[in-house]
Amino acid sequence: MSRTHRLFQLMQALRQGPGPKTAAGLGFEMGVSARSIHRDIATLREMGAVIDGAAGYGFTLIEDNALPPMGFRDTELEALVLGLREVQQIGDPDLAEAAGEALRKLQGRLPPRQAHRLRHSVLAAHRFQRPEAPKIKVADLRDATWEELEVQFDYTDANGASTCRQVKPLGLIYFDRSTVLIAWCNLRKDFRIFRLDRMSELQVTTQSFRPHRVAMLRDALAKIRAERQAAQTSAPPPSKTAEPRATED
Repeated sequence: MSRTHRLFQLMQALRQGPGPKTAAGLGFEMGVSARSIHRDIATLREMGAVIDGAAGYGFTLIEDNALPPMGFRDTELEALVLGLREVQQIGDPDLAEAAGEALRKLQGRLPPRQAHRLRHSVLAAHRFQRPEAPKIKVADLRDATWEELEVQFDYTDANGASTCRQVKPLGLIYFDRSTVLIAWCNLRKDFRIFRLDRMSELQVTTQSFRPHRVAMLRDALAKIRAERQAAQTSAPPPSKTAEPRATED
């Protein structure tokens, strides 16, 4: 197999199925060594493919430079418009501004007919009661979550008690009345949910927990679902807008 053909086959393997895929597994599939796969991954990255992962943890194709840009069906476009306008309503200032900019970019790159549909969409999103504005810079928290860096902040719980927490941030969820952070709390040694409007003095540390965020978030969500199911068996069903409180600090 020539190197060019192997690179093509490797891209095909990365496109198929969920990641991450290990170099050993890819090498076995293609009949080459794991070391050759590592060299080929480096070559593909130099050619423009965005491949996440590292030796020992597997690789996932994030962005494929070989595939052409995709167009949108009208219903897909309406879903995008509605979602972005919802973000403008409930997102923090940086995220709301980014949603507006994304709408403008979409309009500038769509065919005339679809640009008209975007500009005069029949769908809208409006919140009569927006979440309370956070006291922290949420963009810093999002960046730390992506970079898998622990963060430290002061937190005031529902009873008014204040503590200083250092956590592994796993994900943010935007609810009707509040935005919450799902995290592993170093103090409680367990998954916890923190309301952003009760956080202050946020600091991003240099303590990394890469590459465990995705797996930890999956475990945290499974724990939340299990706790809610257990609560529903012993109490009346919560309202549709109820927020998860079993693990909230």
